[in-house]
Amino acid sequence: METKMAITAADVNKLRQQTGAGMMDCKKALEEAQGDFEQAIDFLRKKGQKVAANRQDREAKDGLVIASINADAKHGSLILVSCETDFVAKNQDFVDFANTVSKISIDKKPASLDAFKALPYNNEITVNDKFIEQIGKIGEKIELGYYQTVDAAHVIAYNHPGNRLACVVGFNKAVSEEVAKNVAMQVAAMAPVAVDKEDVDTKTLERELDVAREQVRAEGKPEDMVEKIAQGKLNKFYKEFTLLNQEFIKDNKMDIRKYLQSVEKDLTVTAFKRYQLG
Repeated sequence: METKMAITAADVNKLRQQTGAGMMDCKKALEEAQGDFEQAIDFLRKKGQKVAANRQDREAKDGLVIASINADAKHGSLILVSCETDFVAKNQDFVDFANTVSKISIDKKPASLDAFKALPYNNEITVNDKFIEQIGKIGEKIELGYYQTVDAAHVIAYNHPGNRLACVVGFNKAVSEEVAKNVAMQVAAMAPVAVDKEDVDTKTLERELDVAREQVRAEGKPEDMVEKIAQGKLNKFYKEFTLLNQEFIKDNKMDIRKYLQSVEKDLTVTAFKRYQLG
């Protein structure tokens, strides 16, 4: 006989805050998903419950997200230096430390998070050991929780005030500061999951189609219409969550692709990275 795992009130509350769904719906979703939050969110979506959980943002309690670019604006990095409390995140020593770590990422261009941690922080200590030293000094868990880069003909870094949200965006050619900032702010505000339709990973596509099929069936549509309608819902997903197909937040009469083409015919975005705390 299958037994359902015990779901705590804290788990239910966390899912409520992420999705906006009702308490009992969240409890049932977590029970069905055996405590897996991603599966619970999908369960709620399939049942048509309100879900405000962002697809891309990772969970982190507090800290600073910092986007930086190098001198020739062809390389950008995005890092998270996390801590436990807002009090520490606003401390000037912590801010200075996080900015130093960001500068190392730009200067040394490590190939991975592990390679980054193994780099020298100074002549005496590695980045990883410096984090351990800071834990002893501050008394909170502090870690380098995220690191990604973008290389392109032109890269812009955007840091939202407060450093809880930041992004780096790469273009295929040099672009004005105004245009670059407009697109970076689009990425920050609208949280796309990919640059264009073909850049969405297979797992995400299958997940969206699975949810769409269940939604269509729940609406009572005949089975031979399910796949066609689900594909139509996928087109809506592309418009909402792929950057070049999103409505431009400053002019909803055009999408980002058309906005860039209005600036220069072959101008486009080649890559972006975005991270948000919370």
